[in-house]
Amino acid sequence: MTTNYDLIIIGGGPIGLACAIEAQQKKLNYLIIEKGALVNSIFNYPLYMTFFSTAERLEIGGIPFNCLAPKPGRQEALEYYRNIHRYFDFNIHLFEKVLEVKKQKVAHFEVITDKNTYISKNIIIATGFYDIPIMMDVPGENLEKVRHYYKEAHEYAFRKVLIVGANNSSVDAALECWRKGAEVTMVIRKDEINKRVKYWVKPDVENRIAEGSIKAYFNSNIEAITNEKVLIKTPDGNVEIENDFVLALTGYQPNLNFLKQIGISLSDDHLKIPTYNPETMETNVAGVFLAGVVCGGMETHKWFIENSRMHAKLIIDCIEQKN
Repeated sequence: MTTNYDLIIIGGGPIGLACAIEAQQKKLNYLIIEKGALVNSIFNYPLYMTFFSTAERLEIGGIPFNCLAPKPGRQEALEYYRNIHRYFDFNIHLFEKVLEVKKQKVAHFEVITDKNTYISKNIIIATGFYDIPIMMDVPGENLEKVRHYYKEAHEYAFRKVLIVGANNSSVDAALECWRKGAEVTMVIRKDEINKRVKYWVKPDVENRIAEGSIKAYFNSNIEAITNEKVLIKTPDGNVEIENDFVLALTGYQPNLNFLKQIGISLSDDHLKIPTYNPETMETNVAGVFLAGVVCGGMETHKWFIENSRMHAKLIIDCIEQKN
């Protein structure tokens, strides 16, 4: 079955939903296609994650985000975006994966999913960056004990857990696992905890490291992983420690291959920033737009919900002018 649309939005996260709200207001015939649950990335965040942003900075569509705490957590965000869907009644297909986007000879695109095929005049890619972990490329990384996502601490209680990284996700996991009784070791590539770690959490982990509750190897990298141990390269030589689990929270990246397959140009440097017009968010492929974190390529810390919500209006205004 083939269905024609003015606009297909790939990604049902907060920014994809913001684009849909703008499309509704302009009475465009649109469809959101999301490979997982509504706001799937937030769903996959750690259970007790707290946002850096305050609630009002996560709002979309002019709908207030009421929150008792100064900063909302994952559960509150999920409830808010479910209510957003209830209010706007989006045309959205959940648990449907886009496999390919093909430019047609006329000004249309063919969008092929694992369930259907659609035709659309315009495409918005709002797929975020949480799908593909940045790998360490070390022997043993494929072992079952190695995880690239962290959900909650209970599984790691009373076990020897090594956590790679010094960003927000790594620090949260280290503190939560330690508080649940895990023996926690951190391996940190630089000489300090990342400066972008939440300001109310950073002193906590630094104090735990200083007092020896959490062991940390700075200026260090993992060399190899076995079922029983981990080999760490440190400034003082290699260290081998016993280990039950490795949480390699080394960051994530957008699906850059998907962008390239559509024909979107990426910068030649290591940042791989896609080409787009910042005034319209249209890429070098006419009719294809980017919204949200995906705009930053490997600079996944550049765009957030709060500073990319405006992408929706820029895109829909551009599409309306074309029509």
